[in-house]
Amino acid sequence: MRQLYSLGVRFYGLAISIAAPIQEKAAKWKAGRKDYFENLPTGLEGCIWIHCASLGEFEQGRPIIEALRQKSSKKLLLTFFSPSGFEIRKNYGEVDAVVYLPLDTKANARRFLDHFKPSTAIFVKYEVWHNFFREMMRMKIPHYLASAIFREDQIYFKPYGGWFLRTLKNVNHIFCQDERSASLLRSKGINEVSVAGDTRFDRVIKLAETFTPVQPVESWLKGRKAIVAGSTWAEDEALFVQLLSNLPEEVALIIAPHEIKPEKIKKLRNEFKRADLFTDWKTGESVAQVLIVDTIGVLSRLYYYSEVAYIGGGFGAGIHNTLEAAVYGVPVIFGPKHQKFREAVDLKNEGGAFSIQNKEEFNRIMTRLLEDDSFRRKAGELSNNYVRSQAGATKKILERL
Repeated sequence: MRQLYSLGVRFYGLAISIAAPIQEKAAKWKAGRKDYFENLPTGLEGCIWIHCASLGEFEQGRPIIEALRQKSSKKLLLTFFSPSGFEIRKNYGEVDAVVYLPLDTKANARRFLDHFKPSTAIFVKYEVWHNFFREMMRMKIPHYLASAIFREDQIYFKPYGGWFLRTLKNVNHIFCQDERSASLLRSKGINEVSVAGDTRFDRVIKLAETFTPVQPVESWLKGRKAIVAGSTWAEDEALFVQLLSNLPEEVALIIAPHEIKPEKIKKLRNEFKRADLFTDWKTGESVAQVLIVDTIGVLSRLYYYSEVAYIGGGFGAGIHNTLEAAVYGVPVIFGPKHQKFREAVDLKNEGGAFSIQNKEEFNRIMTRLLEDDSFRRKAGELSNNYVRSQAGATKKILERL
């Protein structure tokens, strides 16, 4: 099975190389691994190694990294698999080095581990790379999964998934987000498990407690109520295009698309007709009811200004981060593809979030939230209470480590 797995990994790498000339993300993935071992940073022997697949996993790993920086004198190494994480966080100042993870082959794993000689490795959420895990076990490097979450439909729990399950059994400890995941692992004979929770709750609470104003937005709003739509895709944006004609003048829309390429921003400006751009706005009187956020790094703070937050992605692969909005005590709306996100399901069950299937449901819940102040405030309060009740995962993980 190991040979088949490694062959599959090599085919994946080949597919990326073939796609690189025509696909930007593939090109960055390939370029970032060019002359890989020759360009690795030195002087990190004995480091603590934290690995994240991409930007979302990084937000879960970040509270752990920042706590380790305060509590440990060891060097910190951060790796990413995806360019979308590496490109944005390659200069992250809380670690000593940021590099890509090489393809998960036996040779790559040995060479990487021999180079850095990490004293401890922490893999965030779903990241299980079997050759790396096997080599860490062989070299007696303690390795952990943090903010992990498991479902019955994953390969580990299939009749043919025994080899993959054995990899999990050799992990020193798995910190799960919820009891369901921990119970599932225990039912398969994995007992080095505990329920720590999701470190993203600690992250968003810290963001809210250290909030700094976004001055261009405050100037642009001029006291108007705001709907903030974050990480939106075309299907999400279509909902707001049709909503805009019925939106009261005293309500403004701030929309931060998932993608900010020039052609995407141009398309949005055409769809919304009169709209200002975040990077263009300085001060003055705006006649626009829509502000398009054409930059990254401000979305988590924009939710502070919202009366209602909409989280994009729910009509595609899955919704984006709901907690960044909920921590500010605002009701959250998202599309139907949210069932794999525990916090979204919990928020919905608590009454702080609402899922919609189509534009009719969207219009109905948005209208009620904007017109019924008591209903909106109660939903926002439930959102905030849920986030605060889930704090503490980072402390539990650090105590065990």
